[in-house]
Amino acid sequence: MVYILRCADGTLYTGITTDINRRINEHNNDNFKSARYTKSRRPVELVFQESFESRALASQREYEIKQLNRTQKIDLINQSNKDNSV
Repeated sequence: MVYILRCADGTLYTGITTDINRRINEHNNDNFKSARYTKSRRPVELVFQESFESRALASQREYEIKQLNRTQKIDLINQSNKDNSV
């Protein structure tokens, strides 16, 4: 699964995981598995997620998302939220 978090300072963090609830908990708590980037930007909020059949496909999508600029990432998040509300 690929996910995007909105940090307390408004920045966005993209990652992959097999267990989204565990991973968000790690990001939001003082855990050695927390990403260095999110440690000083807590709390984080899940704003986007996509599931994939394999870790390899998720890693490819993570790379694609990380190449997007902030505006493109926000558009992706907004489109996903719009699609999920229909």
